[in-house]
Amino acid sequence: PIHTMFHKFGRLATLPLVSATLLDRAVASSSPSSIRPAAFLSPTGRTSQVPSLSPEHNPSSINRKYSSTNIMSSSDSTISISDAFDGGNGEYVKTEIIDGTKTVFVKIRPDPYTELEKKNHFQYFSFRATPTVASDDEETIKYVIENAGDASYTVAWDGTTTFYTTTDPNDPISWKRKLDTSYDADTGHLSWSHTHPKNGGGSVYFSYFPPFSYNRHLQLISRCASSRVPCKVSSLGQTLDGREMECITVGKGERQCWIIHRQHPGETMAEFYAEGLLTRLLGLDTNGSIDGLATQLLQEKYTFHIVPNMCPDGAFRGHLRTNAQGQNLNREWCDTGKEGDDDYYEAPTAKRSPEVYYVLKRMDETGVDVFLDVHGDEELPFNFLAGAEGCPNYGPRLEHLQGAFLASYTRTNSDMQIKIGYEPEEPGKGRMNVCSNQIALRYDCLAVTLEMPFKDCMSNPDPEYGWNPCRAKMLGWSVLDALAYVHPYLREEGEFWVNFGKEDAYVRPTENYKD
Repeated sequence: PIHTMFHKFGRLATLPLVSATLLDRAVASSSPSSIRPAAFLSPTGRTSQVPSLSPEHNPSSINRKYSSTNIMSSSDSTISISDAFDGGNGEYVKTEIIDGTKTVFVKIRPDPYTELEKKNHFQYFSFRATPTVASDDEETIKYVIENAGDASYTVAWDGTTTFYTTTDPNDPISWKRKLDTSYDADTGHLSWSHTHPKNGGGSVYFSYFPPFSYNRHLQLISRCASSRVPCKVSSLGQTLDGREMECITVGKGERQCWIIHRQHPGETMAEFYAEGLLTRLLGLDTNGSIDGLATQLLQEKYTFHIVPNMCPDGAFRGHLRTNAQGQNLNREWCDTGKEGDDDYYEAPTAKRSPEVYYVLKRMDETGVDVFLDVHGDEELPFNFLAGAEGCPNYGPRLEHLQGAFLASYTRTNSDMQIKIGYEPEEPGKGRMNVCSNQIALRYDCLAVTLEMPFKDCMSNPDPEYGWNPCRAKMLGWSVLDALAYVHPYLREEGEFWVNFGKEDAYVRPTENYKD
């Protein structure tokens, strides 16, 4: 007999119907190492993966002890948890009454296993909580991410505040932060509370950072294509799930500026940054009217190549760092190891990481004079740049360009700062499979990774909203000023930095912001 069900991405799948008896026998006769992940349909309607029994493939397999009193089944709980939407990630575990408070436990679904890094990444969550019973009174419920202690960056939970909205989750302005969010390192629990109004009050959405849906992405691409500012919207190739890798090309200048966003799909602030940048360049909110600086850059200085979303498959699936097959795209920009060795890893390839493969192919056709790779960082509560200090070609020229670019950026938008950032790699010891390093070396150009916080931005704190989509858009908007400042020097020979003031000097960053 054949059992038909819907695949979690809307494709029909047919599976042979196996009796419970036969399945039990098969499992009983198999060794743990031979049991492979199998697909099943979760209560939310999403097809999930049964985790591998191997601890190294299953970060949630670490045993933690929880007190459990008055455990309810999902059918008894008055709150329904769902992640069955674009970018959703959060699976219902159980409901308990703890010290008189109803407590709903949810777990984050890991990304697929990453071959190169030998792990399952996870940290991003986004789920919907809906009352199943209309109460006559308000009800305060505690929500717990029960596997937060096994996430990719557990140190980042300290100081994290969960986003929530009770209105339209697709409206980035609607999201605020839960200021009572806390992380208990002993239990590995991230938790917060929410008071549901009487009579149900509808759904509430919780998210690590507000989502940027694939539908919003398609709307952005459509708005760019219909702008009065002449531009070219093209597909560089297709992803593993068959989505287009769109690139917006605009401008007539000699210098080639490439800006890519959201290599790590859970870093949704990166695509909001792209939206702000494209809005200014193409006049998306002003019927094609753009400011004087944008006009000058497009007419005389730059040709821009902008990829708003490098990992649309992972974004749709609710992943933190990987594409559909489990590749961390920011480690796929060149081969790792020596060909013929056991640890050799070929990258990028059209079969495993087409997103990088097609973008890099187009870069080779156009050349690159300046490059930004836009991300989000889980731990540091600042906006910052990471440079190519570890590249063998990094010297005074690239150092002064990086210093001047960053200094100009901070003068334009004080949400950017200079002192805090990743500890630079040692000279000549940079990881060449990391995107900005590879681009800096391959094209001998200014290439940086731009990081934005998941947390509040300590440069200009705003506890209720924190770092949020609107501020990410404004940071994208203001990058044009910094690009205008360094334009004359990008390919200049000689000691051009004598033209820079002391305020433009390179400053070696540190991660130690607490001191």
